[in-house]
Amino acid sequence: MSASAEEVLGRLSVKIPVRINSTAALVTDTNKAAAAIDRQRARKQDEKEPSSRKPELGPLRGVDRQDLVSTPWDLLGVFARATTLARQGRGRGLAEHWQGLKYCQAVATGPSSHMALTDEGQSPELSYRAMQARELGRAFGLAVAERTVRNRFPDHMVSTLDAEAIVLAGFARSGPRPSLGARPRPDFFIEAWRPGEPSRVFVVTVNGNHQKATKRTAKADRSAFKQLARGSERAEHFHLAEWNTTPCLLMSTELLALDGITVNALQAPGEGLLPARPATGRGSADAVLSERNLAYAGAVKVPADGHRERIQDGFLIPRKELGWYSQLLARTGAAGQLAFAGAGTEIAQYLTDKQGHKHYKQQTFAGSSSVRDARHKIGPTVYVGTDQVFRLNRIRVEAFSGIAEELYDLLVKGQVEAYRNRAYELRDTYPTSTTAPLWGPVSFGDDGTVMALRVLPTQDAEESS
Repeated sequence: MSASAEEVLGRLSVKIPVRINSTAALVTDTNKAAAAIDRQRARKQDEKEPSSRKPELGPLRGVDRQDLVSTPWDLLGVFARATTLARQGRGRGLAEHWQGLKYCQAVATGPSSHMALTDEGQSPELSYRAMQARELGRAFGLAVAERTVRNRFPDHMVSTLDAEAIVLAGFARSGPRPSLGARPRPDFFIEAWRPGEPSRVFVVTVNGNHQKATKRTAKADRSAFKQLARGSERAEHFHLAEWNTTPCLLMSTELLALDGITVNALQAPGEGLLPARPATGRGSADAVLSERNLAYAGAVKVPADGHRERIQDGFLIPRKELGWYSQLLARTGAAGQLAFAGAGTEIAQYLTDKQGHKHYKQQTFAGSSSVRDARHKIGPTVYVGTDQVFRLNRIRVEAFSGIAEELYDLLVKGQVEAYRNRAYELRDTYPTSTTAPLWGPVSFGDDGTVMALRVLPTQDAEESS
């Protein structure tokens, strides 16, 4: 029997541990899977050289390896915040903004007391299995990656940005709709920042799978190991200043692991340092950003290591462009915050043409776009944003996503540096609870964002009918 809407919302606000697997054995198994992938490619394509992957892969350290304790709603909130700038045409309000809502009934506490897929989560339509693996895998993987960065830089803010939205500004191929083609690339960037100081950037790849692996499953056939190996390839295609100076986090989520949902995690070291931006002027994040046409083919020089120097393709941000890249991250992050709150044409001011400036500049048709037309006081903070009403087991449920009104006003005015200063000052003032009065599950971000659900009162449904 299906759970009631109230039961589903109650489960979404319960903190449940999620297993993390990050060991030296995982590194070994990933390397074995990588070797098998190279052998298979060599047979099919007659390739003599193995693919380039991140060197020095290792497990997470210390507390980063402990179980992640989170509510399902917080996990979906991580996913929603990171993907608001994905480009899906005029229907972006429904196709993107609320894509996590379809997983409200997908996860709960499993037999091992860790988070696991529910019966509904284990039985998606066959055509949706790949989508569920990709999207839920990202939710879990990003949550682990963000926690790792926060642990390493506890006095910093953390921003997660879609890699395609960032890379388009400097490497897009020409055409009526700029794209990156089939070039391998990471999935996300995580920036750890403090106002007026240099930022740290992490490259992140995230995947998910539905494989039910057993002890008899060969290492080369384990989906998680193969996903980590391929993630290492994609991470190796992005570098700041020079080869191998950018840290990366590789995640593969096993949704049907025997002991509950398990995130397999690896890392590679690096500094990933960006220069501090001036508070005003051309180098600040308030300045309109120009596009770049940076080289991709043969752009990365790999130093000699017992052999001659090697040249490989990749997205390389030259040292002289690191300041530009810092502006790009801050302005694209501002666009993402506005998109999360349902802003419309205001988003366009932060994006270049290749990133989709025209896409957000135009008015979308009624019923398909998210609109900043909702305002709620949750705790001491007034949030402005957008809402959506949907049915959960025939019960009308409202979803709201927004940002603190004070921060929203700064972003609408184009004041990114002032927004970052104020967001940093307010970071410890927001609630940490998983619910709020008059609401069901609530996900509060230390960046002033909120995502909340509630069952609509019966009288509201009667009055609107």
